Amino acid sequence: MILRTIQPKLRQLATKFPFVTITGPRQSGKSTLAELTFPDYKKVSLEDLDNREFASEDPRGFIATYPSHTIIDEVQRVPALLSYLQTHTDRERQVGMYILTGSQNMELMKAVDQSLAGRAAVLTLLPFSHEELRDGGIVPHTIDEEIFFGSYPALYDRHISPGDYYPSYIRTYIERDVRQMKDIGDLAKFRRLVRLCAGRIGQLLNKASLSVECGVSAPTVDAWLSILEESYIIHFLRPDYNNFSKRLVKSPKLYFHDTGLACSLLEIRSPQQLNTHYLRGGLFENMVVNELIKRDFNRGQSPSFTFWRDSAGNEVDLLRADSGQQHAYEIKSGATFSKEFFKGLDYWSRLSSAGPDRKTVVYAGDNSMTLSSGTVTAWRDL
Repeated sequence: MILRTIQPKLRQLATKFPFVTITGPRQSGKSTLAELTFPDYKKVSLEDLDNREFASEDPRGFIATYPSHTIIDEVQRVPALLSYLQTHTDRERQVGMYILTGSQNMELMKAVDQSLAGRAAVLTLLPFSHEELRDGGIVPHTIDEEIFFGSYPALYDRHISPGDYYPSYIRTYIERDVRQMKDIGDLAKFRRLVRLCAGRIGQLLNKASLSVECGVSAPTVDAWLSILEESYIIHFLRPDYNNFSKRLVKSPKLYFHDTGLACSLLEIRSPQQLNTHYLRGGLFENMVVNELIKRDFNRGQSPSFTFWRDSAGNEVDLLRADSGQQHAYEIKSGATFSKEFFKGLDYWSRLSSAGPDRKTVVYAGDNSMTLSSGTVTAWRDL
């Protein structure tokens, strides 16, 4: 069993709040994390129809059955239950009473914000991080293997091949969740949109292009992208607005929460196929962005990342805000370091007056080093 980096934070928050909510993609390990962290708690899943009807039709009876120290999975299925739980916990005035999990972020957080404001801590659990794979002794041998396999726990816990896992994941979870959240008139066009998104990893979002290629309206594209974001399939990196007297792009960049899922949608069948794939650079960038986001989430922090690009094409792949300063990252899929990797970072640093300690190149090579220009980090040292 691989220990999750977020576990100490989860345990700590349960000593401070009556509720701790764990959100994240389906199959990212939320229930397993909760059960391992709180082995003495009861567990009830509202994915189960009988439990859902019980919680919906007799919430007071449900709470009498599970008065405290309970893990409630997929709690967004019965949002009205949270109001009853809030009244109950206010009366009992205890901490660590309920651990809630859910995989539809918008619906879950809407219910939590409405009913449990000030009473619930919120954590986000994404699939395994590189750090967790490393500490568990199961890091793939090559960067192409890590991109191809992705990081969903089932691939490592149950030794399922990506070719078997991801197509089933898409059918079982993505399409089912879509139908539960919104009436999709043409599921085939929605599938096409998901695949088109995979082909645009690391690129600026162009909704007009997606609308034309899918044959649906711009508002429909907006709605479908929101569903994919809410389900933790895709996420967006927003542009930075420190303009330094330059015109900046205003569109976000598109990424997937898991590169293995993206590879499946791109019909990449093996790690070897990645060697010459036109999106290898984008997929490597996607993986690095995900790792930095996971690092913050796993420590209970809200990621604060942007990117910077001006109208002349000068760009920094990733900016991280920390204590009022920005740290810049350039992400290169090449395995051989070149001083040219610092070109965009050096341009940005001249405008921002950032020193070498705030410039990092992450590349696909094996040697990390500290140079006068900044830090060079190998992928294995993420």
